[in-house]
Amino acid sequence: MTRNVRLLLAYDGSAFHGWQTQPEVRTVQAEVADRLQRILRHRITLWGASRTDAGVHARGQCANFLTESDIPAERLFPAVAHHLPEDICLHRLHDVHPEFHAGRDALCKLYRYTIQASAIRPSARQSAGSAWHVWTPLDLDRMRAAASLLVGTHDFASFATTGSNRESTTRTIRRFEIHGHCDRIAVDVIGDGFLYNQVRNMVGTLVEVGRGRWTPEHVSEILAARDRRAAGPTAPPHGLTLHWIEYPPQRLRPPL
Repeated sequence: MTRNVRLLLAYDGSAFHGWQTQPEVRTVQAEVADRLQRILRHRITLWGASRTDAGVHARGQCANFLTESDIPAERLFPAVAHHLPEDICLHRLHDVHPEFHAGRDALCKLYRYTIQASAIRPSARQSAGSAWHVWTPLDLDRMRAAASLLVGTHDFASFATTGSNRESTTRTIRRFEIHGHCDRIAVDVIGDGFLYNQVRNMVGTLVEVGRGRWTPEHVSEILAARDRRAAGPTAPPHGLTLHWIEYPPQRLRPPL
């Protein structure tokens, strides 16, 4: 009987060229699929929920694959977890609905972007490749006001990297929150889906607002322009982490 198996993964993206398998470079998808195939002893197709870019991290990446293997999930989980490299962690492995698909069934995703705003450069150990170091202090109230204008359903063409292969640039952002503690800032974005580099482009724009280059209200003009050149720079990848993905509960249950 064919089984559909879901994985919940976390990884440090620093040494990866993103999620998606590419020739002659190290990717998360290829590493995970390789370990699974060695254990299952057959080839698999591994579908991921988010094709994170090179340097982007994850705490809640989801993936699934089909298998004829009768190895129960409770035995397969430790075998896979043990054989994964140190920068990939398997949090969960379980059977799901036969038609579950990690990408197509996703209802919404939470991405967190971390910023270190300080006049002192953090050491490699302090930042651990997980925060964008900005030299100047940022006005969080201005950034929050600008972020509020991005909540809702909009045409985000101004925040899509040129060349994005999408029929529509309209997306819905459910929540856009900014939290700060001392010089450490977390930008949380929840949306039903994102354009290529959309989150990093929005964060780069909010940082320009926080620095005082633009007023919060200018974000509305950027949206209306529908032109990538109107928005701010693309924030670097190492500050971005995919935190979690929401799915319909019935899709996460195996058949009776």
